[in-house]
Amino acid sequence: MHPDDERLADLVRHIRRELNLTQVELAARAGVPLFDVKQVEAGKAGFVKLHRVRTILEAEGGRARLVPWWNGAAADRLLDARHAEMVERVVGLLKLRGWTVFVEVSFAEFGERGSIDILAVRPGDRVALVVEIKTAIGSLEETNRILDMKVRLVPTIVFKRLGWRPKTVGRLLVVPDAGSTRRTIAQHAETMGSIYPARSRAVRRWLRRPQSDIAGIWFLSLGQTSSTAKR
Repeated sequence: MHPDDERLADLVRHIRRELNLTQVELAARAGVPLFDVKQVEAGKAGFVKLHRVRTILEAEGGRARLVPWWNGAAADRLLDARHAEMVERVVGLLKLRGWTVFVEVSFAEFGERGSIDILAVRPGDRVALVVEIKTAIGSLEETNRILDMKVRLVPTIVFKRLGWRPKTVGRLLVVPDAGSTRRTIAQHAETMGSIYPARSRAVRRWLRRPQSDIAGIWFLSLGQTSSTAKR
């Protein structure tokens, strides 16, 4: 039994009892087989699909987070470099399409704090675009909730920074064009499709002529050159 699995087993079991739930009721609430709940509580979470482990914790009001580790701080440096590369690519592509771009825009509004990865605007058209960069998809619920909050606050943020209010607001979730990312989004196609109905081709059209609000996912290829992207 792995020590992390043993700790998870104790936590899931204690929370379930605190909520006065049986294993059957927890499985039904999570929408997973009863066998998976029993495996987790037996310290055998390693034999259960990761998304089901997360779902079980979420059904109890908690959250399971996988924390990868590699050579100390080297993992963080690697991920930061990947994130910075994606930001650089998106900034370049937006500027090619005539957008004014701001990076890492911090805000504190109505008790809500955070930072927008990329805020792009077209003052003449009174359009604002909130871009969230994700090198990998973690918690979909958290990603969607935070991006929704940023979009809700962006009219105030733009007014305080630039002195005008957008009449059109776009939201983009930018992720690597990789098989693992596409599989994750495909597994949650109904949810992601309802929140982000537009995909890369529609996004690129909108960036050239942003005439209405848009919410989309942009699968970004990092292998392109600027000239290729412009074409």
